[in-house]
Amino acid sequence: MFNTKNIVAEGQDVPSTWVFQYYLDLPEQLTGQDIKIKSIFNPNERTPSFCIYVDKSIMQYKFKDFSTGRSGNKIDLVKVMFNMDFHGAMTRMVSDYNKHVRSSEYVQQKFQPQNKWEIDFIKERQWTTEDRKFWLSFRIGKTMLSEYNVKPIDYYNLVKEEAGEINKLTIGSKWCYGYFDKNDDVYKMYQPFSKKYKFYKAKSYLQGKDQLQYTEPYLVICSSLKDAMCLKSMGYNIEVISPDSENTMIKPHIVEHLKKKYKKVITLFDNDDAGRHAVDMYAKTYNIYGFVPTICKDISDAMKEIGFDKLHAMLKPLLKETLNK
Repeated sequence: MFNTKNIVAEGQDVPSTWVFQYYLDLPEQLTGQDIKIKSIFNPNERTPSFCIYVDKSIMQYKFKDFSTGRSGNKIDLVKVMFNMDFHGAMTRMVSDYNKHVRSSEYVQQKFQPQNKWEIDFIKERQWTTEDRKFWLSFRIGKTMLSEYNVKPIDYYNLVKEEAGEINKLTIGSKWCYGYFDKNDDVYKMYQPFSKKYKFYKAKSYLQGKDQLQYTEPYLVICSSLKDAMCLKSMGYNIEVISPDSENTMIKPHIVEHLKKKYKKVITLFDNDDAGRHAVDMYAKTYNIYGFVPTICKDISDAMKEIGFDKLHAMLKPLLKETLNK
């Protein structure tokens, strides 16, 4: 006979661990770890970008789909998966969970958020001819890299405490770079040719904000710091910034401040689902209009693939049209 003490009456009482495991049919139980799977909204995705993580401020699981820009909690997941409103999602969660509790498969799970890897040490190195070749392919030179505090890195160490022990992981490659803020604290590591450790985010940071001079009439919010530096190198009368990702909205008080400093603020994001979604969100939320490239996925890769002249020919009319909206 099943135990009725675990039956719930409200959606808020359904464990977020169960919601994500059950509706996403996960291959492992969620006990406090973060995991990444292929996007449930983008069946053509090759590299997993659907992140399931613990929000430690409320001790609940949430999701962020970097493929499409969707994010939220357990209720948001059920709403989008089954095209339901809030009430419908809550009712379904309660019904499905109580059926599970009554079944022989029910086992009460342990939940203990795990410590995350943190940067412990960074070994810098000198710029090389290989670095120069890589960055100049995007029209980004050493002066621009120094301005935005991008440094070449030999390797960096990550540490994490588990079961009373300190584990260490050393990461590095021929092409490894650290992005640092104005206080010389690292906020991101970048290895362009590494699949597993291409990016490591040390902290949230609005890239390019410290470099703003407020001397140009226009500000462009870009997808990445690399795109921002590439765009700035083209000589337009603009300044540039970039949030942590296209799916990270800049906070309202910062946006309002920037709007007062510039004649116009626009967005230029990647030509993919996440980029187009971000353009729409900035337009709806802040009345900031934008566009995506028409003949490439992003600006920096386009610079490398088609060169300055063709990229300029594509960008100039799109910039003019967006600035005149």
